[in-house]
Amino acid sequence: MSVVGIDLGFQSCYVAVARAGGIETIANEYSDRCTPACISFGPKNRSIGAAAKSQIISNAKNTVQGFKRFHGRAFSDPFVEAEKSSLAYDIVQLSSGLTGIKVTYMEEERNFTTEQVTAMLLSKLKETAESVLKKPVVDCVVSVPCFYTDAERRSVMDATQIAGLNCLRLMNETTAVALAYGIYKQDLPALEEKPRNVVFVDMGHSAYQVSVCAFNRGKLKVLATAFDTTLGGRKFDEVLVNHFCEEFGKKYKLDIKSKIRALLRLSQECEKLKKLMSANASDLPLSIECFMNDVDVSGTMNRGKFLEMCDDLLARVEPPLRSVLEQAKLKKEDIYAVEIVGGATRIPAVKEKISKFFGKELSTTLNADEAVTRGCALQCAILSPAFKVREFSITDVVAYPISLRWNSPAEEGSSDCEVFSKNHAAPFSKVLTFYRKEPFTLEAYYSSPQDLPYPDPAIAQFSVQKVTPQSDGSSSKVKVKVRVNVHGIFSVSSASLVEVHKSEENEEPMETDQNAKEEEKMQVDQEEQHVEEQQQQTPAENKSESEEMETSQAGLKDKKMDQPPQAKKAKVKTSTVDLPIENQLLWQIDREMLNLYIENEGKMIMQDKLEKERNDAKNAVEEYVYEMRDKLSGEYEKFVSEDDRNSFTLKLEDTENWLYEDGEDQPKQVYVDKLAELKNLGQPIKTRFQESEERPKLFEELGKQIQQYMKIISSFKNKEDQYDHLDAADVAKVEKSTNEAMEWMNNKLNLQNKQSLTMDPVVKTKEIEAKIKELTSMCNPIISKPKPKVEPPKEEQKNAEQNGPVDGQGDNPGPQAAEQGADTAVPSDSDKKLPEMDID
Repeated sequence: MSVVGIDLGFQSCYVAVARAGGIETIANEYSDRCTPACISFGPKNRSIGAAAKSQIISNAKNTVQGFKRFHGRAFSDPFVEAEKSSLAYDIVQLSSGLTGIKVTYMEEERNFTTEQVTAMLLSKLKETAESVLKKPVVDCVVSVPCFYTDAERRSVMDATQIAGLNCLRLMNETTAVALAYGIYKQDLPALEEKPRNVVFVDMGHSAYQVSVCAFNRGKLKVLATAFDTTLGGRKFDEVLVNHFCEEFGKKYKLDIKSKIRALLRLSQECEKLKKLMSANASDLPLSIECFMNDVDVSGTMNRGKFLEMCDDLLARVEPPLRSVLEQAKLKKEDIYAVEIVGGATRIPAVKEKISKFFGKELSTTLNADEAVTRGCALQCAILSPAFKVREFSITDVVAYPISLRWNSPAEEGSSDCEVFSKNHAAPFSKVLTFYRKEPFTLEAYYSSPQDLPYPDPAIAQFSVQKVTPQSDGSSSKVKVKVRVNVHGIFSVSSASLVEVHKSEENEEPMETDQNAKEEEKMQVDQEEQHVEEQQQQTPAENKSESEEMETSQAGLKDKKMDQPPQAKKAKVKTSTVDLPIENQLLWQIDREMLNLYIENEGKMIMQDKLEKERNDAKNAVEEYVYEMRDKLSGEYEKFVSEDDRNSFTLKLEDTENWLYEDGEDQPKQVYVDKLAELKNLGQPIKTRFQESEERPKLFEELGKQIQQYMKIISSFKNKEDQYDHLDAADVAKVEKSTNEAMEWMNNKLNLQNKQSLTMDPVVKTKEIEAKIKELTSMCNPIISKPKPKVEPPKEEQKNAEQNGPVDGQGDNPGPQAAEQGADTAVPSDSDKKLPEMDID
């Protein structure tokens, strides 16, 4: 099972995998661990990642980036409206009302949803992971900003499905960082001790997030989160871009913002300049050749001036820090450490602001770029049965308070109730009880729209179906389970009708009239705090078990609270019936459309694969042309005649010209056929060269074998002790074979020496290899025959007869013992007489 964590960033993405040795951030095909969140659409295929980033200027209209923040947002959303002006590509309103991305792909205009574009990026990251792990990747944990709403989270979940991934958890970025920090700590306080409070500050390219977490041994609890959803590295880039647009406009009379390519080039240079200023306080130049209208531009900037221009941005650093401490009810002295991650925290002024606020040195023990993806991979390993990970429970929080609204016939209007407060523990379930005679609808919404970085506070509508009154006409008791799941998404997960069956002998009429108000009242589980404590102590693996506990406890409470007043207690039996729930989720893609997107993504992946194969075939032809042209005047020169070289060189030149003219855009098979045609001419030359390189080595090896056997034959003839055990007839066979091999070798060598190098060789390396194999297989068994063992002297033999076998001879008698007959030979196990046994 693959274990993968994905940091889906605004500007760049990272992938980490869990291996036996720990967590490893993996590199893409460019040996870079950072993959740009960029997709470029072309006439034949898509380019994703680094290949797409190189086309930002050359193919500006069809290269998309910065699309992460369009998830779950309508085209009319104020955030989308504000982003329009800075985009090089076009965005459009889709039929659903959501934001679509308009590009030209495969030479036709196409509108893609944000989910589809994100799925393309995820497919690339999945492919990168698979190429490193050498196995399919399905299960993963994906990071999202902690301020994402339900609609945005569901949108990312849909994107993972389109990419063929099974997202085990959508993890808040700051929570992932906290896990990466805490799981390796050996000195955390014990569970019964006061927890260690750590603040995590993450300022990336587009957003600023802060969380405070409490750590105990094997336990992480997020206490509070705060954020500024638009403060990030790109805001600092924009300050520089606006400054130089104004400066170059006055200095060179250029309207830079009217030309998107010029603006993109300036943005790239300003980002580089910002990074240089983080490490250098002196004046730094910015120069761009042929910037616009063939004009070269240049300017300078230093850190002091830059920080003056960023005063209003730097003033936004403190409020989230103050907010997170207030929410968690902590003082600055209660904070053990402040960990900073994210690219923009490298800006010295940002670090200084954070450090000054807390009055302590900042901690940088985590990798600023890779901490999020490492935390996601750790969470995936915890959720995976394939890995044994130190037990570590994670309790996140609900970012915004969530309320339910419903129609209340008894009160002639609507009622509402907050079910999850801000910073409530998550994942978490609650059981609510309603008294109804007919189906009803619950409307979920965020109850503090002023704190929401999203225009619509609505979450969803949940219609509880098939609610019927009791047999006596009274209202039925309906238990509704609401949940914020591991992804941070709110849902009504189940509803059940409690049917009451009274025994006949004690049957009493229910006093429903006196309970009119009570019928419409919703009862919330009052044991929330107790359940929450138990939920936090439950490891992540046992979530389903803890949910069951909450439901049953809530049920018990309801039974206590909801008995109607009666004159006599009747004996009652209850049973529950599951009720269907219809969901109307805000901006949710329906299943049919999702399947269509999955199918389209599969087709696009196949098209990319076919185009890659076509390009590889074309490149193979081009590579062969250059390789052979160089070698014909180099190492292959002696192996081809003048006429053949001239005709082949001409053929190579014709092929090269064809590649850049008619052969520029041909099907794969055309290139395959063209390469085969060239190889028909070039392969004989290449073979002659290779044969001439290998042949001397093999003849030398054959000569050594012949010399070795001749030496052994000579030793045998001289009656040397080493070979005196060999049979003369066998040695004669070896001598005959060796002489034949020598004669064959000399004959072939003479013929080959007379043969021109421009002609095919008389003898090929395969034939020499076969001759060596033939000679060794025939001679080796004869010459390597072992010498018989030396017989022991008579004195020792006598001892052997009396005391058993001589050391080293084992249980088998030597040759002499066998010759002396059965009387003197040592009996084998099979010859020994077995004792007689009586068998009943």
